[in-house]
Amino acid sequence: MAELRFSALKELFNREPVDVDVPAEPVSSYFSHNVFDKQKMERFLSREAYRAVMTAIDEGTPINRQIADQVATGMQAWAMEHGVTHFTHWFHPLTDTTAEKHDAFVGRGELGSIIEIFSGEVLVQQEPDASSFPSGGIRNTFEARGYTAWDVSSPAFIVGNTLCIPTVFVSYTGEALDYKTPLLRSLAVLDRAAVEVCHLFDKDVKKVIATLGWEQEYFLIDEALYYARPDLMLADRTLMGHPSSKDQQLSDHYFGAIPDRVKAFMKEFEYEAYKLGIPVKTRHNEVAPNQFECAPVFEEANLAVDHNQLIMDVMRRVARKHKFRVLFHEKPFAEVNGSGKHSNWSMMTDTGVNLLSPGKNPKTNMQFLTFLVNVVKAVNDNEGLIRASVTNENNSYRLGGHEAPPSIISVFLGSYLSDILDGIATKVKDKKMTPQEKTEIKLGLGKIPGIFLDNTDRNRTSPFAFTGNRFEFRAVGSSANCSSAMIVLNAAVARQLKAFADEVNSMVDRGRKRDEAIFQVLKKCIIDSRRIRFEGDGYSEEWHREALRRGLSAEPGVPKTLKAYVTPSSRETLVGTGVLTDRELESRVEVELEKFTKKLQIEARVLGDLAINHIVPTAVNYMTSLVENVRGLREIFDDNEYIRLAGARKELIINISDHITMIKRMVAEMIEERRKANVITDLYSRATAYESKVKPYLDEIRIHIDKLELVVDNELWPLPKYRELLFTR
Repeated sequence: MAELRFSALKELFNREPVDVDVPAEPVSSYFSHNVFDKQKMERFLSREAYRAVMTAIDEGTPINRQIADQVATGMQAWAMEHGVTHFTHWFHPLTDTTAEKHDAFVGRGELGSIIEIFSGEVLVQQEPDASSFPSGGIRNTFEARGYTAWDVSSPAFIVGNTLCIPTVFVSYTGEALDYKTPLLRSLAVLDRAAVEVCHLFDKDVKKVIATLGWEQEYFLIDEALYYARPDLMLADRTLMGHPSSKDQQLSDHYFGAIPDRVKAFMKEFEYEAYKLGIPVKTRHNEVAPNQFECAPVFEEANLAVDHNQLIMDVMRRVARKHKFRVLFHEKPFAEVNGSGKHSNWSMMTDTGVNLLSPGKNPKTNMQFLTFLVNVVKAVNDNEGLIRASVTNENNSYRLGGHEAPPSIISVFLGSYLSDILDGIATKVKDKKMTPQEKTEIKLGLGKIPGIFLDNTDRNRTSPFAFTGNRFEFRAVGSSANCSSAMIVLNAAVARQLKAFADEVNSMVDRGRKRDEAIFQVLKKCIIDSRRIRFEGDGYSEEWHREALRRGLSAEPGVPKTLKAYVTPSSRETLVGTGVLTDRELESRVEVELEKFTKKLQIEARVLGDLAINHIVPTAVNYMTSLVENVRGLREIFDDNEYIRLAGARKELIINISDHITMIKRMVAEMIEERRKANVITDLYSRATAYESKVKPYLDEIRIHIDKLELVVDNELWPLPKYRELLFTR
């Protein structure tokens, strides 16, 4: 095994950047080249079909079979111009990855010959074998039928020689088996609720979309070293490894010059992203060595989620060409920064107004504050559910450490906005306001600057921070499908906006002036959500104690956190708004519990195998050589010299022996605890057993292995070390 490590290191010496064939033309000349976007539709579809698709996108109306056939014919003609031979329905099952089943454009002609064919029927709907995808009890293994249905709002695209059609994925009985279906529902619910509130200020608004800009963090590891680390290959993270003497202490990697090999990789995956219509804008070194980030211009949330899933696949594919492996795990290396997927979320009207960006006068500022306060209130009322939406086994290693936000949900607004909200809470009276009081408040609102980006700091310890014209949800994990967080956030805000509009309209019906009713309800929302607002250091022990005092969800443990999905309040948010059914909600909790358990099970198996079959034999071999050395000293030196020279070696032998004994004992105990947990039938109880009984052994065994790494001969150590994984280009 040690030979594998050194051969991997030797292979790095001759690494050179891969030549990248990217055209010198402006990005705009090939952007969306592989996307069946509106321009391509207008060219390849009849006017009737084009208008029907545009109406379906804008209004959510269905497309009939005749139009679907026309769209399929045009889509096939465009795809075949690009050498496409196959098509697939591309969907997001509950695995955090994407799925696809390729079919050729092949069918029988009337005379029995083979012809290229693609019909509206297969464009709109297909029936993949769905039995092996997670369903949380919605379907049995022997029930293989599931349906994929075209999501007309997300354009088809080409990867290689395959036409990919974004779709939803539902069971035979209609329940959602994916992330996209509830995401689309949540976007529709948010649209209706936000439009109703917008009409308090602007009757011209007809539609509101949620926008999303994700920031994808990741690590790059040379493939030779990756293949020499079975834990990276099988568990996506290092289960052992002593910290490097130098890692991120000096912050010299952060925003530093991008290494040539890495830049070549970035250049190619960005080129592929642009052809797929993904507007990647930013690239830079992150804080930890070999950690990087890319980020696009914001888009409509459904398309942004599709693009994030797609770019992760593109990055994996391009990385292999450059002899890299991309690590999207939230915490692949201990003691250095983990990776997140900061999700910048806002709402945009069809009139071009960002509802979380202040305007230029008191009226638009009042609309901005209304939506700002309602988002804060929604987070306050659903903080446990929002916390659950980003909680999983991977993210549990990241949250709360090394610049990742704490798992306790709080909202940061900055002192400027906080003072304005507190002022409204204290100035607005419950009784009827005088004209002078209204004028005073409106004059104060008029001082809010139209360009607000520099009037609020970021507070990197906040999991949900306002950053000028959007909220940055920093707790989302780097490997996650960000739909999970967006579904909950959209539903929570929609529920709150609906409650706000109902209360304002009720007060107006009872004789209150509309602006006064808005002030009164805003005051109530501000007061009721004070506990969620926090401007200080989220890492501090004082905040953890204060959060508990405020009644915020802070219980440790993934299974307990996931239980927040099924509280009465969470059901009202997700089921009451129509985003999920009761059965779908219950199934998703089961899926998450099962994923948590299985990932821990895999990690425990991998660690046990590496410890017993690689680390212990290596340590025994080194200890044996030390024993032989001590025997040799006895033969050469007299008693006094022998005692002086052999003492340190004997101490080292005892030290190594103790670590070996502890590793073997704890691996055996871990296996026994795993065996006990595996026979538990209740998913929650099994997940809890894995977390409380099995997971602690991962850290305890690692301590002894990492201690051995410091004393065993470097020439014998079987696995690439952190200094090699993190500092080789």
